[in-house]
Amino acid sequence: MAEVDTPPTFGAELKDGFKPASAWVANGIAWLDDIQSFYRERSAIEKEHSAKLNALAKKYFEKKNKKSTSLSVGDTPSMTPGSLENASLTIWTTQLTTLELQAAEHDRFGNELVHQVADPLKTYAAKFEELRKRHNEYAAKLEAERDASYAELRKVKGKYDTVCQEVESKRKKSESSFDKAKAQSNYQQQLHEMNNAKNTYLIAINVTNKQKANYYHEYVPELMDSLQDLAEFRTMKLNSLWSTAASLETTMLKQCSTNVEHLAQEVTRNLPHLDSMMYIQHNMGSFQEPADKVFEPSPVWHDDDVMVTDEPAKVYLRNVLNKSKGQLGDLRREVDKKRREIEGVKRIKQRVREGTEQKDEVLVVTQLFAMQEDLHQTERKRLTAEVETSTITSVVGDVTLGAKNHNFKSQTFKIPTNCDLCGERIWGLSAKGFDCRDCGYTCHNKCEMKVPAECPGELSKEERKKVKAERQTAAGTLLTPTSNPPDHVAELPDLTRSNTTNTMNSLSSGYAASAHRSVSGSAPNMRPPAEEPTPPEPSGPRPVRKSRMVAPPPAAYISELPGSSVNGLPAKAPEQKGKMLYTFEANGEGEISIPEGRDIAILEPDDGSGWIKVRAGYKEGIVPATYVEVSAAPIAAQHSGSSIQNRPSSTYSNSGSSIGTATPTPKKKGPAVAPRRGAKKLKYVVALYDYTAQGDTEHSMTEGERFVLVKEDPGDGWAEVEKGGATKSVPASYVQVVAD
Repeated sequence: MAEVDTPPTFGAELKDGFKPASAWVANGIAWLDDIQSFYRERSAIEKEHSAKLNALAKKYFEKKNKKSTSLSVGDTPSMTPGSLENASLTIWTTQLTTLELQAAEHDRFGNELVHQVADPLKTYAAKFEELRKRHNEYAAKLEAERDASYAELRKVKGKYDTVCQEVESKRKKSESSFDKAKAQSNYQQQLHEMNNAKNTYLIAINVTNKQKANYYHEYVPELMDSLQDLAEFRTMKLNSLWSTAASLETTMLKQCSTNVEHLAQEVTRNLPHLDSMMYIQHNMGSFQEPADKVFEPSPVWHDDDVMVTDEPAKVYLRNVLNKSKGQLGDLRREVDKKRREIEGVKRIKQRVREGTEQKDEVLVVTQLFAMQEDLHQTERKRLTAEVETSTITSVVGDVTLGAKNHNFKSQTFKIPTNCDLCGERIWGLSAKGFDCRDCGYTCHNKCEMKVPAECPGELSKEERKKVKAERQTAAGTLLTPTSNPPDHVAELPDLTRSNTTNTMNSLSSGYAASAHRSVSGSAPNMRPPAEEPTPPEPSGPRPVRKSRMVAPPPAAYISELPGSSVNGLPAKAPEQKGKMLYTFEANGEGEISIPEGRDIAILEPDDGSGWIKVRAGYKEGIVPATYVEVSAAPIAAQHSGSSIQNRPSSTYSNSGSSIGTATPTPKKKGPAVAPRRGAKKLKYVVALYDYTAQGDTEHSMTEGERFVLVKEDPGDGWAEVEKGGATKSVPASYVQVVAD
């Protein structure tokens, strides 16, 4: 039996041939029953004489010959081995030959065979079969996940087709609608919905393709390698029991010691991977990986595979990217942690095999398999978030930079409430919508991903009412048809769209002809849009349209400010108040930015450090004591009567609404600020040695390279550092904290 330097593996050589490999492993495990049956029968026959032993040897020679092919190369080999047998069968032949030489055996030897060989074989056969079934169940689970990914992609494709069909329907409806301006507005809104559905479809394609690639190049090969390891583990245990039987024969039959020692030497040559090598050699075949999924245009809306990047689409993509980025860092660290735990268990398994650690290897392998399944689920989540992030950023960049996302919370609205985005009523007593904890923005579940990231921050009760009215007025314009179509809506009856070229020409000839007949039939004397005269303005006064009644915010159910009465309960005792003499901008951890003239509540007085702790609105923090004018006595809460002009300046100027019309006054410069004791500063580390990253979650380092320390070693030997905007892990023993 030849030896090899690097044994081949099932995962690298057989690709997706799991089912025949599993059947081959099952044959080997079932073969253990034959072997233990052999030893039990031999135990009974050993009490008789050599004639019975010779008959037994002949019987199992015949059984071996019948199973030689299936045990060596499987049930359906691509190349038959002829008379060649695998390494284990070769050793088995030696075992039977040695048996023929053992013509004299006695009762004690027969009893030892039962207790030390046959019983362990039965136990291991049951454990090995259980592990093999676990492999089969996991293979079926992986296949189901792959099929589920394909099914989910088909579902997303179906949604995209449905939206495209709705766009075409609204386009046709705009031709014959009485209120053409409203019909055109609905048509444009449906275009945005189609673009979002298209982007979701493209993202789902990339996710499905990546999951498919991992299935064929990582998940299935790893499972195949694990199956091969199980087969080789079975061979190792079989070798051990054969050695035990040989040792018994050496002790009990001294006159046959030479033959038994030869048998033991032959057993040691049966390397576990040799059987696997022969099976691989006779079962290698061609493998064709399925093609990647590609964008398929809708039958009724011909389009390309380029993601839509107009402003409504960017809003949707920004919200998707924000969610994916928020999950990605935690998932990467969790995957890295689980991988390290798995490597630790693998080292334990290796020590058990080498005999340096006394543990049940079956239990260790079972634990390892469960940890790998857990890692697989987390890895799929990380992969999905990573592909979503890379797909969006490759097209529109990191649109989350500088965005101020709303602090949304799922909400049940017990009183009539309108969506601040679309203006429609939020119906239902269950959690049908969201509201922002900071500014009170309300929206449907379906509108959450379309809300622009323009939260003005925490607002007082009066400010919320004013901003709510402005938002509802803006949302109401989406529901109120205008006399003239907006700039972005094409004039009727010119039915073109700006972001898809030659749509009508790309449709099938029959469909295009019917569409042309519909357009021409509706206006036989219609001139080209460029020559159509502008309709005159109506001479009479326009009819006055009543404004929508906007429901007030649910103040009766949600407390707006700390200390206010809730459901008739008494408010908290009044606190000491103060007023900001100068505008203060936070520069460190724990500080709070407050504009000049803002009323504040004093939580903790100056302890001698020159700083006091205050509350402004919902926020709490510390400010310089010299910037605050403390009131002589506690006064009533002033939030309800505070002017909107006194609120902090919004950091976003693209919200479409201006808050406060008074001319801003120049800021007064405050006095010098005392240094805050215990202020947190950035820590830096320098690489002591060169290090090459072993994965995407690690930084590569060169000696002397400088990083910002994000998180010190929590005890696992790794620290988190930042450089170039990326936070990753490095070995804690490879870096040293340095001064600024």
